Amino acid sequence: MSNDATRGTWTSRSTFILAAVGSAVGLGNAWRFPGLAAKHGGGAFLMVYLIAMVVIGIPLLAMEISIGRRMKRGAPGSLRGLNKKFEPIGWAATANAFIIEIYYSVVFAWVIMMAIFSFKFAGLTGDSEAASGVWTTLIKTTGTTSGYATISVPVLLCLIGAWAMIWLCIRNSAHSVGKVVKYTVFLPVICLVLMAAKGLTMEGAAEGMKALFIPDFSALSNASLWIDAIGQVFYSMSIMMAIMYAYGSFLQEDSNVAADTVIIAFSDLAISVLSGIVLFSTMYGTGMTTNDMSTSGIGTAFMIYPSAIVNLTGNGTANAVFAFIFYFCLCTLAIDSAFSIVEGVATAIADKFNIAKRKSTLYVCIVSAVISLFFVTGAGLAWLDIVDNWCNSFNLILVGVLEAIAVGWFFKTDSVLKEINRNTNKFRMPAWWFNTAIRYIAPLLLAGFFTWNFVALIKSGGIYGAESGYSLASNIIGGWLITVLVFASGYIINAIVKKNKKLIKTAEDVWTD
Repeated sequence: MSNDATRGTWTSRSTFILAAVGSAVGLGNAWRFPGLAAKHGGGAFLMVYLIAMVVIGIPLLAMEISIGRRMKRGAPGSLRGLNKKFEPIGWAATANAFIIEIYYSVVFAWVIMMAIFSFKFAGLTGDSEAASGVWTTLIKTTGTTSGYATISVPVLLCLIGAWAMIWLCIRNSAHSVGKVVKYTVFLPVICLVLMAAKGLTMEGAAEGMKALFIPDFSALSNASLWIDAIGQVFYSMSIMMAIMYAYGSFLQEDSNVAADTVIIAFSDLAISVLSGIVLFSTMYGTGMTTNDMSTSGIGTAFMIYPSAIVNLTGNGTANAVFAFIFYFCLCTLAIDSAFSIVEGVATAIADKFNIAKRKSTLYVCIVSAVISLFFVTGAGLAWLDIVDNWCNSFNLILVGVLEAIAVGWFFKTDSVLKEINRNTNKFRMPAWWFNTAIRYIAPLLLAGFFTWNFVALIKSGGIYGAESGYSLASNIIGGWLITVLVFASGYIINAIVKKNKKLIKTAEDVWTD
């Protein structure tokens, strides 16, 4: 195990939990979770999500955190410590996270922009159509993969601000993150409670709560419900994205991984449900129903919810205030997730190339910020949609399959479980739960999920977004090519290291019992 004395550590147990919760709780909790609940019979989706979280989400989260703590490395170094052949899996997770951080920063910029321009809703009382068009007008999207000459200045300025905030939050790694999460984790909860209080007082809110919490058991026979619920667990809990290995590597040796993992998972669920209460009560309170909601997070946050905001009250100023609270809430949700993704990438690079963490963080931020400018153009929205689909529907899931198989079948799961349960007092993760989840349930479900998405792609002619006018060429560039690069990244990096082995010191720490 590494004895790197220069590696930062969390200042306290609560700081780590807040940081991990902040990473797990992101924009997907606020908009994608409610949309999927609306699509799949409300309570039925909640029930399946809870089952998936307990059965496979918590074991995988505990696995990544505990391996990171043991090896004191990011994802590639941690997996290399189990077996040198596993390192490319860690780099695939890191490379995919690098792509995600690039476009996620643009979504963060959109949220900042909408918070700044929330005053526009003051003059749109009752005009749902105009409200739903505020965002599309500001970003100047063409809706296609062409239009690179068109640039939205507001988005550009907000993107610069977003990257400045990300850098400031993680410039000193665990130390600076610990200072930030004390505020950014609690602020969105306060905002959500305020919006829920307003929504629940509106006429029709009770119907919204019924739609959210009362299960439509007939929906359980729909395979897409199970696929979406399982997928949301992985998207929501920040696993398979190199983040939790990095966060685990900053843990002190006396940390209680078993208990902390459960706290993180249920905190993530609680905020997702609170977001659902906000969306369902507001939508039903303004005369809208689940039929008006969307599983697209972007559509919900920037087009559908604004339509509800301008119908909250007859007072335009009050509506604008609630619009600001909503988008400010999304800002606080987005920043934790954004800097945690960057942290996972920067940690992996610092470990591999033996460079100062602060320097690797700066390099990652600069390179990512420059590439993210592409998504500020009129074509940016369409390209973001394509890249996001491939990163989440294919790359992320395949990383999960490989991680589970590597640890479950080619390493000692009992050793990992022993690490998880180290320092536990009352709660211990049972062997039957952990081993079954890692060896069987996770790889089978994720492989099935991957196959489901792949078959759906083939049925659409191999083109994602064909109905939106996306071409095969755009899917090859924004999808297949990125996937190839993601899974080849580990071999490319190791080739670079091998060529420059005199200049680069690679950690050779291995897991020993």
